[in-house]
Amino acid sequence: MSLMESYDLEREEKMRESLLPTSDCNASPVRFRRLKSFLANVRIVVFETKLFVLFPAIPMAFVAHCYRFGRPWIFALSLIGLAPLAERLSFLTEQIAYFTGPTVGGLVNATCGNATELIIAMFALHKRKIHVLKYSLLGSIISNLLLVLGSSLLCGGIANLNKEQKFDHKQADANTLLLLLGLLCQIAPLLFNLHSMGSPTSDGTSVLQLSRTCCIVMLIAYVAYLFFQLKTHAQPFGSDEDQDDDDEELDKETASIGVWSAFIWLCLMTIIISVLSEYVVGTIEEASKTWGLSVSFMSIIMLPIVGNAAEHAGAVIFAFKNKLDISLGVALGSASQIMMFVVPLCVVTAWIMGIQMTLDFGLLETGCLVFSIFLTAFTLQDGSSHYLKGVILVLAYVVIGACFFVQHVPFDE
Repeated sequence: MSLMESYDLEREEKMRESLLPTSDCNASPVRFRRLKSFLANVRIVVFETKLFVLFPAIPMAFVAHCYRFGRPWIFALSLIGLAPLAERLSFLTEQIAYFTGPTVGGLVNATCGNATELIIAMFALHKRKIHVLKYSLLGSIISNLLLVLGSSLLCGGIANLNKEQKFDHKQADANTLLLLLGLLCQIAPLLFNLHSMGSPTSDGTSVLQLSRTCCIVMLIAYVAYLFFQLKTHAQPFGSDEDQDDDDEELDKETASIGVWSAFIWLCLMTIIISVLSEYVVGTIEEASKTWGLSVSFMSIIMLPIVGNAAEHAGAVIFAFKNKLDISLGVALGSASQIMMFVVPLCVVTAWIMGIQMTLDFGLLETGCLVFSIFLTAFTLQDGSSHYLKGVILVLAYVVIGACFFVQHVPFDE
């Protein structure tokens, strides 16, 4: 072998040796980057929220269910675990909105914001617990109108005492009209049922048919509202100044996680919410008997407070920044969506499943809903706000809560 050939062999061996470490080095950084990205997502999604201290309640609820602890414990742990999940669900939809645009993102955000209430309602419907379904949806509407909106006006008024708080009443008018139509659709079966009560020809079929007809009307109205809000009259739902401010903020802000990571986390949390919602629906009656609280109070007051955690926090934060248009959009938009979409959707789903569910929510419950909608309408009629309006709305919610707290609760005489 010549000197040149030995030199070529030695160079080829060095090249082969250099290829192996390079491949390993390239594979190792890739795996390291993936692990680092996963840990960063966990930190952002799980730990970058003030409600992260409630996350341990989720595995505790699973353990309590698997080892058959007391059903009230399962209910309490599941209810606590739903609070951070509802808040993080709203956060993830906001991350997706960075990639889908404000129109689609806003619609997805509003829909996912009510995902907890919708999932609980569907499980209650599956278990034939129609009273829990009606109470939870009714409570969510009242909570958004009085508690969420009232807290926003109260906190915004206190934080901006030296500023005149104005908002575009066109948005409030559109939502109020939608809520009043939904209220008519819910009152009609109740009045018809009261009118025909005791009649020998009354068999409940007429009320059921009227309820299903009203639900179709409500769904048509909600689709028209979406078309009105997103297409033909998008401008009245935000002033030019607010729109410019929002555009500047969107330019400055960027998504914290990728779109596919947000979508995967969204699916995962939706599955966990579904499991916890099933626990809540299955154990609410046992918890009611153990704690001495009525099912109506737990469904109308306790469940909506947890389900509306994301809307509540977001609306109050925007009110602190004197952005009442956004706060109104969150509170009124969520209430309108539940009343005009989720409620009729549940009735139509029950219709498909062969379950006779009507829009008759009861005299006391419907009366509280009527009062809440009209009080909210009068509060927002002049396009201005101050902290006293928030105080009135919150105190009205306290009165309604006290009403259902004393309902069906045995007293020691």
